[in-house]
Amino acid sequence: MEKLINLIQRNNVRFTNLETTIHNNEGVPAAVSGGTWAMSPPSVLDDIKKYGFNLIGWANNHSLDYGSEGLHATARYLDEKGFVHAGVGRNLSEASDPKYLDTPSGRIALIALTSTFHESNVAGEQRRNMVGRPGINPLRHKKTMFISKDKMNILKEIANSTAINAVEELAMKDGFMKPYEDGKFLFGNYDFVESEEEGATTEPSEKDVERVVRSIKEAKRQADIVLISLHAHEMEGYKQEEPAEFLQTFSRKCIDEGADAIIGHGPHIIRGVEIYQGKPIFYSLGNFIFQNETVPELPADFYEKYSLTNDHTVADAFDTRSENNTIGFAVKEGIWQSVVAEWVMEEGKVTEILLHPIELGFKQTRSEKGWPILSEKRQILENLQGLSETFGTKIEINENIGRITL
Repeated sequence: MEKLINLIQRNNVRFTNLETTIHNNEGVPAAVSGGTWAMSPPSVLDDIKKYGFNLIGWANNHSLDYGSEGLHATARYLDEKGFVHAGVGRNLSEASDPKYLDTPSGRIALIALTSTFHESNVAGEQRRNMVGRPGINPLRHKKTMFISKDKMNILKEIANSTAINAVEELAMKDGFMKPYEDGKFLFGNYDFVESEEEGATTEPSEKDVERVVRSIKEAKRQADIVLISLHAHEMEGYKQEEPAEFLQTFSRKCIDEGADAIIGHGPHIIRGVEIYQGKPIFYSLGNFIFQNETVPELPADFYEKYSLTNDHTVADAFDTRSENNTIGFAVKEGIWQSVVAEWVMEEGKVTEILLHPIELGFKQTRSEKGWPILSEKRQILENLQGLSETFGTKIEINENIGRITL
């Protein structure tokens, strides 16, 4: 642990994603959560501070697990511990604003957002006569499916027999919604397009991109370095290790507009590293501290999901979800392997990136796993090396450290 602490603290800027709410039952469980209703006591921030982290993004799918009360409590405890934090706020302006960290090497701006969230978690903007809504800084996206003419006809038959589009079609008849364009069809919430080549495309929301670009331009004038924290689970097809198309489009757009690095996280596994315009895009750095199954309490909703009663306990709930540790996180070794990324900048440009492999106790018990230690497993770096080759990034491995030279 000390070696890892020393590694982190030798850098001036030390970022992490906070994927839990921080309070002592000071919030009310939301109707939906990011999976597990995540709540940690304020003392957890002491552990994060011990590692040396001083910059935190907390826009993710767990930010509102305990509603606006949990959000406000988390913000209060982060402030009390002296962290610079971004991505969540009392309204959309506050959630999307850059936050600044002053260091001996210069001023750092952090803009944090997430593409993985329930729609009720999105922060709302204020008006002159109405307060905004507490929530996260969102990155929404549109997905379009392309299918053959024969499959489109089948889809339309299914829609007719199930009336899945009844509300939309009535709106079209009454003039409240535009008719389908030629070759396009709405099935539920999804857009389908007739095409000879089948597949799907995703694109980021123009509105959200424009908002983030405004934040980048502001930060660029107020700080020396601009970092983007992007929490994203979305994947390319069935390939969890590959980021969805819209995440790549968005990340490159941010760099085009002046961001210096994109720090991705969310899917709990490593994804590739891209060097774009000489700047790094980490599509996912995996987990650092991951103790998802040691929360002391869970709301009734979690138990009901697995047909458990009021007499069942937290341990019962997690044993049921994991089928006694035979499925899910417990059996996926990649979730318990990651890297700590460290980079050097000279005159505002990245010159070298070092990648240090870590392990989080894959085969340890539920109570012991989740703490990071530096690893000697070359395979972790070789995995990242292969994933990064897709983006044309070369990672050299020497003495169990990955190195990207720019």
